[in-house]
Amino acid sequence: MSANLSRSETNTDSDISLQPRTWGFLGTFKAMASPCEVLMAVPDEHVAMQMLQVAYQEAKRIEQKFSRFIKGNLIWQINHANGTAIPIDAETLHLLHFAQQCYQLSDGAFDISACPLMTLWRFDGQKTIPNQRDINQTLQHVGLNNISLSQTHIHMPVGMSVDFGGIGKEYAVDKAAQMIAQRWPNHSVLVNFGGDIACPNTKSDGWQVGIENPQKLDNAAALLTIRQGALATSGTTRRYIEVDGKRYGHIINPTTGYPIEQAPLSVTVLAPNCVMAGMLATMAMLKGPEAEAFLQQQGVDFKVFRG
Repeated sequence: MSANLSRSETNTDSDISLQPRTWGFLGTFKAMASPCEVLMAVPDEHVAMQMLQVAYQEAKRIEQKFSRFIKGNLIWQINHANGTAIPIDAETLHLLHFAQQCYQLSDGAFDISACPLMTLWRFDGQKTIPNQRDINQTLQHVGLNNISLSQTHIHMPVGMSVDFGGIGKEYAVDKAAQMIAQRWPNHSVLVNFGGDIACPNTKSDGWQVGIENPQKLDNAAALLTIRQGALATSGTTRRYIEVDGKRYGHIINPTTGYPIEQAPLSVTVLAPNCVMAGMLATMAMLKGPEAEAFLQQQGVDFKVFRG
């Protein structure tokens, strides 16, 4: 589930593509296992390609650095440290501090160290759920409060691992949007990485953004106009399993080891930046039946879909 912009025209190749539009240019590429778009209200094709290259290179940089699926990168080293402290840079420390804030604000529900549970619940078409013994054993290796951080190193107990998937794509959207806005402050741009969106500059008539209908995928159930700000969506409409007639979404409660009960199908949040929007959308999903009440307390615009 995601908010879609011109989804039918998204390029599925890894290479970037630039297409003229009446309002400027649409750039597409694939990164972080998602279709990515950059909408640029500029008349100059050369400028548009430069903007697109900035977004593409930043998305790829962040993916290479923070994806847990890339062997040998920083996250792989952290997850395979076997109890040894691993050196980290300022950017990684910044993201880890943000992850700690999410953990504290959500009373432990938003936990990047729930990675072992995500490995147990694969959501790849499995026909059975993990047995209770395996869940109990895995839970012993979950809990961000067990990770030690200094200004230069991270130390995790043996058996623990982290996954930046809950914040990495949103961080990449914000970074790409900020870099483009700094170089071209007078042009309106919208950055969309798999439905996580940032619009760094005000566009007088706004960008039209479609929020996907989780009951009818690839179709917009609502349209939003964004002039400045960000939007992120969290949900389980594309990643779930059904076992013995029960539906299990991919967002897991790190306290119980099971997918969240009574969670919405999707939550979309509008916020000043994409990292904040993504954090609130995920936290709302983790609230299950209290998702709407939680978002109302945050004072943000949102859209919740339930089954």
